[in-house]
Amino acid sequence: MANRWGIPKEVEEFVKKRDKSCVYCGIEFKLDDSSKKSEASWEHIINDININGIDNIALCCMSCNASKGAKLLENWLESAYCKKKGITVESVANVVKMALQNARNSD
Repeated sequence: MANRWGIPKEVEEFVKKRDKSCVYCGIEFKLDDSSKKSEASWEHIINDININGIDNIALCCMSCNASKGAKLLENWLESAYCKKKGITVESVANVVKMALQNARNSD
């Protein structure tokens, strides 16, 4: 059974255990946080809704998710938002680094 975003239950459970903070900016998710910006949201690292494995599904904050939108990851990492927040290829979570590496290898 999948959630409303088509993410299989076992992937959802794995990702919730793995990603305790935003995979992009690193802000820690808190259950009692009143700020929507730091609330966890589901993210397809590579913008393809058909890729729903643990290597492409992650949790990021609403702020990063809203900024990234449908942009290619490589392009978004060069954006003013990422520069302002100090988000770089080196600073993102390992799952994001692996997605970038896999995308480069498939070119």
